[in-house]
Amino acid sequence: MISKDAKIGVVGAGTMGTGIAQVAATQGHQVYLYDAYPHQLEKSREGLESILARQVEKERMTQEEIDGILNRIEFVDNITSFGECGFVIEAIVEDLEVKKDAFARLEGIVSKDCILASNTSSLSVAAISAALKKPERFLGVHFFNPAPLMKLVEIIPGIATDNQVFDKTKAFIKGWDKITVSGKDTPGFIVNRVARPFYGEALRIYEEGIADAPTIDWAMKEIGGFRMGPFELMDLIGHDVNYEVTSTVFEAFYYDPRFKPSFAQKRMVEAGWLGRKSGRGFYDYREGAKNPSPNKDEELGQVIFDRILTMLINEACDAVFMNIASVEDVDLAMQNGVNYPKGLLKWADEIGLKNVLDRMTALQVEYREDRYRPNPLLKKMVAEQTNFYEQ
Repeated sequence: MISKDAKIGVVGAGTMGTGIAQVAATQGHQVYLYDAYPHQLEKSREGLESILARQVEKERMTQEEIDGILNRIEFVDNITSFGECGFVIEAIVEDLEVKKDAFARLEGIVSKDCILASNTSSLSVAAISAALKKPERFLGVHFFNPAPLMKLVEIIPGIATDNQVFDKTKAFIKGWDKITVSGKDTPGFIVNRVARPFYGEALRIYEEGIADAPTIDWAMKEIGGFRMGPFELMDLIGHDVNYEVTSTVFEAFYYDPRFKPSFAQKRMVEAGWLGRKSGRGFYDYREGAKNPSPNKDEELGQVIFDRILTMLINEACDAVFMNIASVEDVDLAMQNGVNYPKGLLKWADEIGLKNVLDRMTALQVEYREDRYRPNPLLKKMVAEQTNFYEQ
């Protein structure tokens, strides 16, 4: 086990790194938060102080508690401070060479027993570990933003990760009051892989002219029970970020049409309409702007919801079929990583797997595209009249 009083190193003082440092310090660890840029460290410190001060104002925490958290985080501009750490996690830019360089330098500083982890959301764990002399002590530990609030953490072993390192890390992170799921080192891991149709199929429906963005969002929220519609969520994430993840997954899956990016979103990025952060996306966020109202046609809304949900379930089936994760971990991941109202595979059981297969088959017949191929596991389970969960 990684000891409860282990010192923690965090590389990168951006939003995610700062959030992870807050989580670790809240759990009582001495934390070294490193960034190469002093101004970023100061920005991180000021942001954290502001966030914690609001917790006191809302009476969610005491002043004594936030003082303790802040006192346990040391903002450092030199990674030699990591020499005594038992666990170090990196949360810097999603660039393979930059990450490999960071870990190559870290390996020469940390102790031989220190576990090294990356918070990467889209890069190969195996590829990053190639920079290490001891890749067996390295793995992916993917938090979701904001790290202090989001319960889910994906624990992703690389091809060289030692089983004991994986088990120790999973138990350790679970001890931070997190929900941990295990996934295979494949593009997008669990959440970013299974969630692609939430955006991709919504964009396809939009591009076909079946419905506009407000109507698709309305259908997914009012009929489906999702907290946010896909276009609202893409505007919040940022189209540059969302499009890049989609493109990365598409390329990594050897251009499988299930993950094909959208020209509509590409044009948004090219125009600089990145969503909330730029003031315009699928919605207009500028002062005084008026956005169109949704078409609240129940029949149309049901068609939209059924199509997107069917594609999500088919992708969740594929994650199980390809041994990416267990049925339980897929459902846990989607409920706790992206706040889906139900686990997709539990949802499939409730709808009826034959109904899901019939919907997928109808799409495949209509479009004659490999994008709409029903998953083999779904077909097998329908043929055997079995469910993902015992009824």
